[in-house]
Amino acid sequence: MAPQPGFQFAIDRGGTFTDVYARCPSGKVRVMKLLSVDPQNYDDAPREAIRRILQEETGNALDKDGKVNSSLIESIRMGTTVATNALLERKGAKMALVINKGFKDLLYIGNQARPNIFQLDIKRPGVLYTDVIEVDCRVIPALEDRCQIEKTGKNWKQVVGTTGEKMLIVKELEEEEIRRDLVELKKKGIESVAVVLAHSYTFHDHELQIGKIANEIGFKQVSLSHAVTSMVRMVPRGFTASADAYLTPHIKEYVRGFADGFTDGLKGSNVLFMQSDGGLTPMNMFNGSRAILSGPAGGVVGYAMTAYQKETGLPVIGFDMGGTSTDVSRYAGALEHVHEATTAGVTIQAPQLDINTVAAGGGSMLVFRAGLLLAGPQSAGAQPGPACYRKGGPLTVTDANLLLGRLLPEYFPKIFGPTEKEALDKEATVTAFKKITEEINQFLKQDGGKEMTMEEVAMGFINVANEAMCRPIRALTTARGHDASQHVLACFGGAGGQHACSVARQLGISTVLIHKYAGILSAYGMALAHIVQEEQQPAAALYRPDAFEELDRQLDVLAAVARDKLKKQGIPESQIITEPYLHLRYAGTDCALMVSPVQQDSPTACKHGDFYTAFVNRYKSEFGFTLSQRDVIVDDVRVRGVGMSTVPVDVAPPSGKGTTPVPEKATKVYFEGGYRDTSIYLLENLKPEQVVQGPAIIMDSLSTILVEPDCRAEISTYGDIRIVIGSGQPKRVTTALESVQLSIFSHRFMSIAEQMGRVLQRTSISVNIKERLDFSCALFGADGGLVSNAPHIPVHLGAMQETVQYQMKVRGDSLKAGDVLLANHPKAGGSHLPDLTVITPVFHKSQSRPIFFVASRGHHADIGGLTPGSMPPHSVCLAQEGAAFKSMLLVDGGDFKEKELTEELMRPAQEPGCSGTRNLADNLSDLKAQVAANQRGIQLVSELIDEYGLDVVQAYMTHIQNNAELAVRDMLKEIARNALAKSGTTVLKATEYMDNGTPITLTVTLDEKKGSAICDFTGTGVEVWGNLNAPRAITLSALIYCLRCMVGHDVPLNQGCLNPVQVIIPAGTILDPSESAAVVGGNVLTSQRIVDVVLKAFQVCAASQGCMNNLTLGEEDWGYYETVAGGSGAGPGWHGSGGVHTHMTNTRITDVEIVERRYPMLVTKFSLRAESGGRGRWNGGDGITRELVFRRNVQLSVLTERRSFQPYGMNGGEPGERGLNLLQRVDGRLINLGGKASIHAYPGDKYIMNSPSGGGYGPASNSANTDEQTHKQASFLERGSVFEYRSAQESV
Repeated sequence: MAPQPGFQFAIDRGGTFTDVYARCPSGKVRVMKLLSVDPQNYDDAPREAIRRILQEETGNALDKDGKVNSSLIESIRMGTTVATNALLERKGAKMALVINKGFKDLLYIGNQARPNIFQLDIKRPGVLYTDVIEVDCRVIPALEDRCQIEKTGKNWKQVVGTTGEKMLIVKELEEEEIRRDLVELKKKGIESVAVVLAHSYTFHDHELQIGKIANEIGFKQVSLSHAVTSMVRMVPRGFTASADAYLTPHIKEYVRGFADGFTDGLKGSNVLFMQSDGGLTPMNMFNGSRAILSGPAGGVVGYAMTAYQKETGLPVIGFDMGGTSTDVSRYAGALEHVHEATTAGVTIQAPQLDINTVAAGGGSMLVFRAGLLLAGPQSAGAQPGPACYRKGGPLTVTDANLLLGRLLPEYFPKIFGPTEKEALDKEATVTAFKKITEEINQFLKQDGGKEMTMEEVAMGFINVANEAMCRPIRALTTARGHDASQHVLACFGGAGGQHACSVARQLGISTVLIHKYAGILSAYGMALAHIVQEEQQPAAALYRPDAFEELDRQLDVLAAVARDKLKKQGIPESQIITEPYLHLRYAGTDCALMVSPVQQDSPTACKHGDFYTAFVNRYKSEFGFTLSQRDVIVDDVRVRGVGMSTVPVDVAPPSGKGTTPVPEKATKVYFEGGYRDTSIYLLENLKPEQVVQGPAIIMDSLSTILVEPDCRAEISTYGDIRIVIGSGQPKRVTTALESVQLSIFSHRFMSIAEQMGRVLQRTSISVNIKERLDFSCALFGADGGLVSNAPHIPVHLGAMQETVQYQMKVRGDSLKAGDVLLANHPKAGGSHLPDLTVITPVFHKSQSRPIFFVASRGHHADIGGLTPGSMPPHSVCLAQEGAAFKSMLLVDGGDFKEKELTEELMRPAQEPGCSGTRNLADNLSDLKAQVAANQRGIQLVSELIDEYGLDVVQAYMTHIQNNAELAVRDMLKEIARNALAKSGTTVLKATEYMDNGTPITLTVTLDEKKGSAICDFTGTGVEVWGNLNAPRAITLSALIYCLRCMVGHDVPLNQGCLNPVQVIIPAGTILDPSESAAVVGGNVLTSQRIVDVVLKAFQVCAASQGCMNNLTLGEEDWGYYETVAGGSGAGPGWHGSGGVHTHMTNTRITDVEIVERRYPMLVTKFSLRAESGGRGRWNGGDGITRELVFRRNVQLSVLTERRSFQPYGMNGGEPGERGLNLLQRVDGRLINLGGKASIHAYPGDKYIMNSPSGGGYGPASNSANTDEQTHKQASFLERGSVFEYRSAQESV
């Protein structure tokens, strides 16, 4: 093989370090690691690395102008976190948004859900633009067969979009007006614009016109949403276009700065950048929306191409542990992409690798709080770094490894301290650990627990950190129906090697692979990666034979475009392959999958292959069933063109088979049970096929690898490490309370509830459960007390416990193995009837009564009653709200009672004006999915019992509950002390009035010594006519929600939370109504008003909107339901947030484009009600104005609160604006509908909702507009499909 002409560089510029892999012309390989930012020594790390290597290898790296000589370089490939960091720190270009009139706040409101449901001080990511221009032009779907609006006299022009959909231009663009507005923007110093118009995914003209004008005026960057990503859904497309406009100038500047230091600015050189999808693209085509994962993508490509071995055939989990976070991903023969993901609060619609980032890394802070050991999510960052970095930093995971002897200061570079010339400081670590150990032992002494040594504490923290990293791995694998233990763990990144054996063992994985370049695998991945050209366009076709010709034509056109672009980059035809994809979904669902075809001849195959079979197979594997009766719709057509890279073959070093490796020296390292003599080896001295027995440490210049006792490391032919995991010494856990085990069991119990939820989501069939994720799963002790539940939907918190304990009371000892119960009645712990709870008792051979219970609650789309959806706004008794179950044997000794269940679900038809369930098939399959989810829970707890013994598992169920009780008691003691100091009494009182005049009265009596409270609702108004009555369970959920918000940090949410609280609710009131009372409004409205009362009594913050603004509309054959956000209340030290859901709800809103495509209505306005929040030192958040125009006759129902009484301000703050529901008839008449109404609307009528805003806090005279908010947003933000799923779950 002829020697290559020049040097080849592959570089990963990370947040802390820049890693370099270089191949010299002679074939020699050089690796280097240097600090990404070191202004004293160089201005650009990647260029400096290239200079140093060229200098050392050729003796002359610079040209005559003192620039790096680019004639020596054959190619540079680079990945960079420049885009991610600019997004996290909000340091992109100064940009403006151009959007349709009525939508100026659309991207601020986003999907209206808040990121953290228990944070009263709602922190949302800021928008990227500094200015907005509203353009008065509009295009809508024609919906010819459904639109009844009179069009005569309306100059609406019909056009056909690129997807073949017919569209109407209802308002043309005024070019002069937009030109004037853009010129004004340019004068303000804005360089970059994003243009986002409704339905531009199919109708491009208006965006193109605006783009042309903006370019003429001279903006540096113009991002048109349809050109950046042509997928439907205005909000994510708008975010993507904004990110593109915001980041592209920043990236171009970085690239220009990098290139300027080379001869001729690298003109004509082969410089490629890594994109988020794991493919490379030329330097001049690297843009903002595709650059977010540029850095971590290299690592995924690196392990995918080195660790995925055909002979073991096992899929690989990538485990990349760095300083602040850990990236987890999976590879099973193909890169796993997602097509929409959120980074730093910005949703990007573009192909990107599914990399899950968790807040656990070497820098994760170690904290002891209320009996629990916590590792993360806060991080010490690069500044000040861990305690041992000599900059006064906090105690971290790195310190724990150092204390236990797993990190060796003598092998670490001396780069610490203010001068950056000192070694790691073990003394600082020891001092900090002594302090935290004393704190833990103080706590243990109170309960007569056994004291811990410093090493036991450090080991405990490491175990807790490992468990925190296992949770996302379990979620990533079980989510798709895979078993975590049937994988190989590929470990890379600086900190992973110290944890790999433990993490693998906890997941049941038997092999860990560590590549010889594991410390710089992202850079090595760049060297192996292929060059990718993506082409995609939207479609709106059915997948059936008569559409095949057109689909094949579109795929051929996109493939030709991709090929052409790759050839222009100098890639020979022979190295180009194109991969066709279709984005498919079943009609009536939102769950689209991007699939590549199966190559086979069949009636469902087009020329490019059989996409239908591929779609059905993948749907079945992810969701457990298929919908064979439904049409399959093609949303997008995509081609991925790939220019294959050629990688020189590695030369294997001489084998050391049969020889024993010689250790450098021995040291003492702490493992479970004590210190062990541990040999230290240098990787460079180990030969292929040698074996190292644990315990051992293998040092590599780039990372430290710990081989635990009972494990062995084998060196492969090419010098990589394969660790075989032994069973390990099982630690004997007893029923006595240990802080470490408490933290670990807390994770394990939560993980069980999470995995149950995944099974329920995968096997359910209805939109509510599968896509809106309106369900929760839970685990209960033998006494029916809640141990853990997930996700935390506020309305479900703690409520299921009442349901389980009701069944125990009613059924007594009659329960047997194989029984499953069904309940939803308010008197049996139900919230409202559509929420069906399925409960399975679990038995053990040693006992006759159940040893614990599992349950799942799901919101069913219909269970009969007055109206479709079973949420009638005008019901007056429970019978009108659908089928009610107090305690039905759903499964009797293993036999599913389908006949009896069907009879009950059809029973509401006997009530005048009511119907039985309108969707029996979905009810049956969703209930079977709930039973399956419970089975999964039983299986997981049984595994836990096999591992630890029944007595230990039950003891820890109790310990966890006691721990939550402790956290709440501590908080109540503090509240009692503050109340005494402030008002001289520990009795707190508050009353709030519903819009109909009903009082909700609360008296809280605090006991400062015991940390207990009596919450007495005596004085609350009687049951009401209508459906605003709230079942008892709702009040308990609202209380748990408020307590958790006030505690202010994560506590296990279980029965223990309510133990210190005695709740008195008089029977016959609106909060504990009679058996037949209607309750559907109590669940969605009264629940919000209970929270208002509780927060008012405790004087926590001003009132939020106190409403969910429920809107239902439709005809006999279709229905639409939405809840609308409002303002949140201000508090001591923070302003309220505008246009966001608060307290007991967090539902996402359907995207404007989806609403207008699927339903005969238009969204003409969706923006903030400016200045509507209550004034104060801290201002309340603004409400929202939302306008809907109906395109045919519909029945419109609204169920809202706070239309009479304003949301209160606090401590001198002013109240927020009350809400208002208006209907503007097509003839111009304006009608106030009041808070609750059901009315017939006609084509052309416009519904205008003004939602309530939040109250202000503190007197307005000393306004805090100049004060900064008290806390900045945390710089670390999670990402990936596991995070997306949890966010979606918490937005119900």
